[in-house]
Amino acid sequence: MVSTNSLRNGMTVKIDNQLYRVDYFQHVKPGKGGAFVRTTLKGVQNNKTIDRTFRAGEELEQAILEKRALQYLYREGEQFVFMDTEHFEQTYVPVQALGDNVKWLKEADTIDLVFHDGAVVDVNLPASVELEVAETEPGIQGDRVSGATKPATLETGAVVAVPLFINVGERIKVDTRSGGYLSRA
Repeated sequence: MVSTNSLRNGMTVKIDNQLYRVDYFQHVKPGKGGAFVRTTLKGVQNNKTIDRTFRAGEELEQAILEKRALQYLYREGEQFVFMDTEHFEQTYVPVQALGDNVKWLKEADTIDLVFHDGAVVDVNLPASVELEVAETEPGIQGDRVSGATKPATLETGAVVAVPLFINVGERIKVDTRSGGYLSRA
């Protein structure tokens, strides 16, 4: 248990059986009445942001998270198989735990998985990944509009808007946060 007086940014707490990360907190001591703590919390599993106010000194359950670097091996049905590179034990992670991050995973990549009570609650991908263009239309002569883009399907199945000069077989860098094209690799 942790007191609301000792909250810090980045701390993870458990409220109503949900995990939340403290994004912002403010201790308020009005002229009349008791002090309170105003917080902005972001859901670890669902990324929803909520604002909550707590009495000063109120106890909250602190969630202990464990971050481990695991290597993605393969997909088996509705689960993804990861391997711990130190102990060589395999971990099966359901698709729901990974969410939209699935489209940036390719075999043999090492990513950070965040565990709470033995279950995956969050995925920390690198800021950008290098992927090969599997399918795209060729750039047509005469299409020289500044900033023009075309859709390209990558080796993982993700579809990204790329400039007209990108062709099939080229490797590109993609921002995993926005899903946008960054540069050629």
